[in-house]
Amino acid sequence: MVTKIARWLFFTLIVRPLILIVLGLNVRNRERLPNRGPAIIAANHNSHLDTLVLITLMPPSLSHRVRPVAAADYFLRNRLLAWFAKDIIGILPITRQRIERGVDPLEICDAALKRGEILIFFPEGTRGEPERINRFRRGIAHLAERHPDVPVVPVFMRGLGKALPKGEALLVPFLLDVYIGEPLTGRVHADFLNTLRARIRSLAETDKGPEWD
Repeated sequence: MVTKIARWLFFTLIVRPLILIVLGLNVRNRERLPNRGPAIIAANHNSHLDTLVLITLMPPSLSHRVRPVAAADYFLRNRLLAWFAKDIIGILPITRQRIERGVDPLEICDAALKRGEILIFFPEGTRGEPERINRFRRGIAHLAERHPDVPVVPVFMRGLGKALPKGEALLVPFLLDVYIGEPLTGRVHADFLNTLRARIRSLAETDKGPEWD
């Protein structure tokens, strides 16, 4: 209960005012976001802000059921960061390195979906250059295959990689844009990974914002 209250206070008093007032946020087709789980939100990844923005878009009553999937080697590297990442942000830590035979790195995601939670998944696997969509790893395709009826909502985010670039700690005010696409499922889309990437690229191509330097 204490953790749940601490998480609510962090997002209500710090994250939401920071993103909505200090940075500014335009959201297109917000109604396409899931209003219940299980579901997966799949987005491009350029900044640590990506996770915070996506959680902020969800109703406060749902935020405790939103679970970002994140790299265990990065977020569990010390006790303080691990506590903050797991208990306040609510991450599901997964292993990115080669693992032992018989170990399923997506088991924790399977369990969360079975509990009816909403996963935030970054198919690129790591933060890349702002507004550039890199190669997708196959993890999300495996999840879609295991949970063929769970909707996967494609999202393209613009400006976050400039507001808080990889390797930087100082926030720069930028107007942020979030484009939300129609959900797809593993049951309907056989070539799931390529279809998902094409959907996110299509959202990026609808962006009418100025070119970055």
